[in-house]
Amino acid sequence: MSTTQAEVDRLIEQFDPEASFRRLTGWSAKIVLVLCAGLAAWHYYTAGFGLHNEIAHRAIHLTVVLGLCFLVFPRQKRLPGPWEWLVSLGLVAFYLFMGTQLLAGLNEPVPDGMRYAFMGVLVAIAGLALPFRAYDGSTTHIPWRDWVFAVLASGISLYLLVFFQDIFIERPGNHTPLDLMMGVIAIAMVIEATRRTMGIFLPLLAIATIFYGLLGPYLPGGLGHRGYSLPRIVAHLYKGTEGIYGIPVGVVATFVFHFVLFGIMAQLTGLGQLFVNLATIAAGRFSGGPAKVSVVSSGLFGMISGSAIANTVTTGVMTIPLMKKVGFQPRFAAAVEASASCGGQITPPIMGAAAFIMAETLGIPYNQLILIAIVPAILHYFAILYMVHLEAKRLRLRGMDPSEIPSIGLVLRSSWHLFIPLVVMVTLLLMQYTPFLAAFWGITLTVACSWIPRLLGPLGKGMTGIAVGPRALVQGLDMGTKAALGIGAACACVGFVLGITTLTGMGFKFSAWVVDVSSVAAQALVALDVFQLLDLKQVTILFGLLFTAIACIIMGSGVPTTPTYIILAAIVAPALAQLDVPQLATHFFVFYFGVLADVTPPVALAAFAAAGIARSEPMRTGMTAFRLSMGKALVPFAFVYSPSLLLLDFTWPAFLLAATCSVVAVMGLGAAYTGYVARPIGKAGFWILNVFSLSLIFANPWVAAVSIPVVLGVLLYHARPQAA
Repeated sequence: MSTTQAEVDRLIEQFDPEASFRRLTGWSAKIVLVLCAGLAAWHYYTAGFGLHNEIAHRAIHLTVVLGLCFLVFPRQKRLPGPWEWLVSLGLVAFYLFMGTQLLAGLNEPVPDGMRYAFMGVLVAIAGLALPFRAYDGSTTHIPWRDWVFAVLASGISLYLLVFFQDIFIERPGNHTPLDLMMGVIAIAMVIEATRRTMGIFLPLLAIATIFYGLLGPYLPGGLGHRGYSLPRIVAHLYKGTEGIYGIPVGVVATFVFHFVLFGIMAQLTGLGQLFVNLATIAAGRFSGGPAKVSVVSSGLFGMISGSAIANTVTTGVMTIPLMKKVGFQPRFAAAVEASASCGGQITPPIMGAAAFIMAETLGIPYNQLILIAIVPAILHYFAILYMVHLEAKRLRLRGMDPSEIPSIGLVLRSSWHLFIPLVVMVTLLLMQYTPFLAAFWGITLTVACSWIPRLLGPLGKGMTGIAVGPRALVQGLDMGTKAALGIGAACACVGFVLGITTLTGMGFKFSAWVVDVSSVAAQALVALDVFQLLDLKQVTILFGLLFTAIACIIMGSGVPTTPTYIILAAIVAPALAQLDVPQLATHFFVFYFGVLADVTPPVALAAFAAAGIARSEPMRTGMTAFRLSMGKALVPFAFVYSPSLLLLDFTWPAFLLAATCSVVAVMGLGAAYTGYVARPIGKAGFWILNVFSLSLIFANPWVAAVSIPVVLGVLLYHARPQAA
């Protein structure tokens, strides 16, 4: 049974909160279209002709983004039973608490009219935030309450823009009562926008960190701190560059938006189909061909798409039916697509938003980060391909019929013009031009090159792709903006966590706890080592990494990859730094495991979306996708113990040793969790492969000299054909 485009759109909307848009008609649709296309056009213009100053650029971006969040996204019931009401009442209490505490903490007299107006706005926000049935979000028109929310959400940034000279030039550091009142409204509106686009988990985390800033003197032990008044916290989060308008929003407004727009435009011209054709040519003829096509096409498509769920559905609608056709179970077919699609966020040249934030945070040029990400991406896809190959051998599946595989010559002759924008953009990045300028030329050439077949006239006959005319251009601008709204709201909300972290030193306190617990666990394990083979420091790092990986998976179950990365990199990175782990390795570790959370039950959104296409049971699909990820889950540990894989302290001997250990370890774990090479692997083989494969993450020459022969020996033994 084929999957229609309407079903594809429904799956993306169902499993990707960032894509659950209203389908508007009439004048409201025209207003939203003008706002979306206008914001995208403004970003395109600034990318090519110069950015505004830091605060102004971010404020202009959020003025439109936060307003559009309430116009584009309907409010949905995301929590079961009474939980929606309980959470909503908690938010109401929080908003009113902030308002009353702010008024109580002001040092200047405030006119009664201003007090009443301020509390009236908060009461209105609180009332409209309650899940009354009359307030249920419509998916076809914009209710009046969402227009109110949109105006308030836009107004918080407009206030900073209109009074920019007064606020930031004439009285920096001096906060008037009106500034602080606008700050409280800003916090409420960012929380509501994030709740609307991402769900409730991230807003609740932001609220918890705000209370952490307020209640410092009352917290026990190492969690305690001096505490800060609400006016101080509000000013820090609203008017500084470490809160709402911090680095995450800055990166989205400066880099991410442009690459999202490029990806949308590239898909409109047919680049996604070209990638599927190339993957079919490269992998279709081999055993279990459609599954390998799924992996390769997801990797190629991931180069222009930072969304795991969009990647899953866009390529899965073509590859999953083919996998089922050649004999794969629906559950396994969906799991392959989901597991492979998650790699799009770590696949250069256009990785997910978190990669741009990583580059900005670490001060690493993005062109350098592209090169660093190559080895992790290769290991990611090798791990999946290997397990897919073993599963295909176990099921004795054939490749695709030669008639189903397109001709490489025909594909290149008909689609060569679609490569030009991507090649030029990557070249500009490697030449150290700014990412936003590279994206500017990528978008420009995508539109221009789409017209090459028509401009060539008779010579262009037989060439594929869609020419991006005025209507398609406006559609692309509209889709590009909508695709960036969710991440914009989430990054503004993450600013609360980062702001409180810098204000209170929360990251260092959590880091000290991680180091202490890891040290205790490591000492207990080393005490059991009668042969004294274990190094205390290495084991301490291992426990620290395990705790971090668990935190990433738990956080990633309710929060998208980018916020997960931002939060945990800020909190966990200092802990691993105390253990002498390179900063870049720490950030890549968190980034990688944040990506894996998309296929980790109980909330494996990419796997659930793929299950919708395959008509398989979602939770079992998620467990299968998690099993397929076991091999690649080892890779981030290898970064830490072998920084040469990330081109840190690079020497060829160290790199080759680490790469060999990683590949053999991935093969060992892949075979263990598939349970088959050319014959079944028993329990003894399973445990031998696990123990000796895991030992290879340390990339120790002496350990490798023992473990590599053992792992390869077990694989070769089970690679012998089974007797008839």
